[in-house]
Amino acid sequence: MKLALAQINPTVGDLEGNVARILAAVKQAAPQGPDLIVFPEMALTGYPPRDILLDASFPPAAMAALDDLARQLSGFPPVLLGSIAPADSSLPHHPNLHNAAWLIEDGRPRLAAAKRLLPAYDVFHEPRWFVPGGFFPPLEIQKQRVGILICEDLWDEGYPVHPAEELKAAGAEILVCLAASPYRQGVMEQRLYYAKRPGLPIVFVNAVGANDELIFDGRSFALEGEEVTYQPGFEEDVAVFEMGQPRLVNAKYQAPVTTYQELAQALTLGIRDFARKNGMQRAVLGLSGGIDSSVVAALAVQALGADNVLGVAIPSRYTHPQSTQSARELCEKLGCRFEVAELEPLHQAAEQVLRFSGSPVGTVMENAQARLRMLVLMGYVNQLGGFLLNTGNKTELTVGYSTLYGDLAGTLCPLGDLTKPQVYELARYLNTITRDAIPRHALERPPSAELRPEQVDPFDYETFSPRMEALVAANQSDRAMRQSEHKRWQAGIVLKVSEKSFGTGRMMPVTRR
Repeated sequence: MKLALAQINPTVGDLEGNVARILAAVKQAAPQGPDLIVFPEMALTGYPPRDILLDASFPPAAMAALDDLARQLSGFPPVLLGSIAPADSSLPHHPNLHNAAWLIEDGRPRLAAAKRLLPAYDVFHEPRWFVPGGFFPPLEIQKQRVGILICEDLWDEGYPVHPAEELKAAGAEILVCLAASPYRQGVMEQRLYYAKRPGLPIVFVNAVGANDELIFDGRSFALEGEEVTYQPGFEEDVAVFEMGQPRLVNAKYQAPVTTYQELAQALTLGIRDFARKNGMQRAVLGLSGGIDSSVVAALAVQALGADNVLGVAIPSRYTHPQSTQSARELCEKLGCRFEVAELEPLHQAAEQVLRFSGSPVGTVMENAQARLRMLVLMGYVNQLGGFLLNTGNKTELTVGYSTLYGDLAGTLCPLGDLTKPQVYELARYLNTITRDAIPRHALERPPSAELRPEQVDPFDYETFSPRMEALVAANQSDRAMRQSEHKRWQAGIVLKVSEKSFGTGRMMPVTRR
């Protein structure tokens, strides 16, 4: 039995574009003679569609797109893909839908399975939109009994229902899991752990691409016994797996990667898809000459190309000349555009205006500098188009070491789920693929916002960051974290790369005791 694994990159809500992507993948796989072509969870609608599903016009449009796709697939091998299906329920203020797998055969779709385990933790809030499905028996395909799982159905530990076990008991000889499993560090080990538990051959077809905070890494795989064959990570791919053969036919070899190579691939994809799927080409960011902004610039160039990245240095009276020179050297090596906008005229004007009761001092003028820099950067965005990249890291976000409407600004925050020590490690990896673009000054200088003379960050990041990360992971907080919760509610979209990030997976109240 031949199974084609089509890990594609759908866009949430783009029914027409997703149909075109599915058709292209089917046409690529069909000449290899697969018995079944499998796509990821919610491949037709994109995942996660979230409250688009509450728009009464969307579910009928998705069903119409499914019918149209089925007609276009007449004459091709059978296709199994994820989308939505109406549920036989009438919950109030609920779309009453299933997260479903559809089998398209002979130009017609039929419901093959409905997701039984609906995750309601971290970034997953599926009971808000979906109703659990019941048991669907294995499909008969080429005299093989194929059991269908949808993502969380495989991750059944702790649930009262065990879909894989039930399919096995019903005679399934092979399991096929349609997934939209987001990337996190170490996630492949978890996937393999759950895939091995049923003791059956299994094909795991995962989405690839990024939608807002979530990055999907692909890395679909076929598991038979102890033999595992992977598709590439962080890129679309179509390959055919022949049962009984521990290999993918015409598949790309997936070489082992290091942790920071993997992180760089994930964040690059997150930036690229955010720009592409939102119809933007150009990114602007402020360059301080420090480590965080240098890493974001290197990632942005990898994602968007050097011609589409503008780095702006905005030195103040407190900025060391080497900081601006470091930013200039970075952009020269990356090949991206670089400009310098002196802050001093705005700084002087702010000192004159902010005289509420005498000369402004301390936090007033420190924060004013950060906000004036954002005025400059947003001016570039308004003039040139595109979007502003935030350059803060997770440690800073955790304790609120940032200025509202200042350095906290930015549409997308690529490093918001990396601690400060992780940023340094990522910088060292990026230097191996960018001709040492990140200057030694950025790697070696003491971290500093340079908002007053001789300022340095008030943390020993090597010990402080892990302690803060442990609190975040345990859903706990200290006083500094609680006092800065309102800042995180106003931050940009944080690309998620850990098990617990700031975003929709952490809904702490601002007002609490």
